Amino acid sequence: MSIDVVAHEGLSSDDLARLRDLFDAEYLDDFGEWNPTQPYGYAPHDVHVIARSDGRVVGHVGWARRTIGVGDSDVAVAGVGGVLISERARGRSLGKRMLAETARSMHESGGIAFGYLGCREQVASFYESCGWHRIVVAERSIARDGTPVEDAPGQPILVLPVERELTSWPPGSVDLRGRAW
Repeated sequence: MSIDVVAHEGLSSDDLARLRDLFDAEYLDDFGEWNPTQPYGYAPHDVHVIARSDGRVVGHVGWARRTIGVGDSDVAVAGVGGVLISERARGRSLGKRMLAETARSMHESGGIAFGYLGCREQVASFYESCGWHRIVVAERSIARDGTPVEDAPGQPILVLPVERELTSWPPGSVDLRGRAW
């Protein structure tokens, strides 16, 4: 099994086809065909962390650099999304290995204070076991149709210290200044 970090513009047509296979196997019935420029209405990724086994893509984590507003501060983050491990590759700690590689790629990229992600309550403890920390904040973003979204505090939002300490996360609500990842 290999894990590769690939810039979005470096994805080959084969990579895109295999990523589509991975995502459509999980989400086709609920969300339709996967589109790398607008994955299920979320923001696209600048970087893809891809796990491969026997020529198949069996895992993905995407992230994109953005400066968000937190209270009165601007914070450089790598917004994480598109986290998926194929059913056949689950139960082998691949998710933890991929998130470790994702954190390494964020750090090597430079200029990123924190990783940032929102998730379902059912998987928040997994991210916490990988070094992410839950924060309780209101969050503003933009929906796929361009309308503003306001989420009250309480939904699972997690941050990962990359170039700054967790204690330096500023107080206040979060404005993603775009679509969520």
